[in-house]
Amino acid sequence: MMDDLHLLPKLRDSLSYLYIEHAVIERDKSALLVLQQTGRTLLPIANLCLLLLGPGTSLTHAAVVLLAQNGTSVVWAGEDANKFYAQGNGETRRAAHLLKQAELVCDPHARLEVVMRMYEMRFGYPLEAGLSLEQIRGKEGARVRNAYAEASRKFGVKWQGRKYDRSNWANADPVNRALSAANALLNGICHAAIVSGGYSPGLGFLHTRLHLSFVYDIADLYKTEFTIPAAFYTAAQGSEKIEKRTRETCRELFRQEKLLRRILPDIDRLLHIEDRNEYNVLDEDLSLPVDWWQPGEIVPGE
Repeated sequence: MMDDLHLLPKLRDSLSYLYIEHAVIERDKSALLVLQQTGRTLLPIANLCLLLLGPGTSLTHAAVVLLAQNGTSVVWAGEDANKFYAQGNGETRRAAHLLKQAELVCDPHARLEVVMRMYEMRFGYPLEAGLSLEQIRGKEGARVRNAYAEASRKFGVKWQGRKYDRSNWANADPVNRALSAANALLNGICHAAIVSGGYSPGLGFLHTRLHLSFVYDIADLYKTEFTIPAAFYTAAQGSEKIEKRTRETCRELFRQEKLLRRILPDIDRLLHIEDRNEYNVLDEDLSLPVDWWQPGEIVPGE
């Protein structure tokens, strides 16, 4: 048993993601063995945050156990990570953050306060008093349009708007394909961070009624900083293998800007979370009996 819980691996110290398709993935001691037509690759995963599994992948039971032991989130995705199908558990078993998130979502006044903090984080400055939510959304739309226009000018890529067919990704122009690939990766990273922190991907504040609503809420905080410039930069280099090159560009940008160090602290600030160290024991002892819910002064039958 570990004496110092500060020695536990943290999300902020992890690598961002790894995308694998058309492979058989097995366990080889404390690493993954990836078998493909091009050869065999041994992958240490102690600090891997997210494993994206594309089409044609098979994963052994032993490999899943290893991933779970190392707190690596697993997402089953479509080709080039453009679709989401399912995910495995993250590294925490604590429910304190989830309960706080649910409490805020279910209180309209508290929920609006979180929404306002999300917009202030996007803008980078406090919002004027008295603005309606519709007015704020209008300002946000203008901010995103300006980000597209600025990236278009900076990288010399023609921009005709965000246009794509969800049933036919390849039919979009190169920059829209790059944006779709980059946003899918950002969603995956945010999803892994949310699950790792013990939050629910489905309890969103701005987005709602979707099983990934909170993922979209958090990913939207970073798009103008990460995925928009990454997509336009990649498109400026040509259209060949643009999804693959976009993934490589994003991985490097995520690493340079230390995105994984920011996501959970940002969520904690948005939800006014004050972490309590006593909950760490729930992650240390997987067989620890859980507490019973206590209804206070309510007497059954009254």
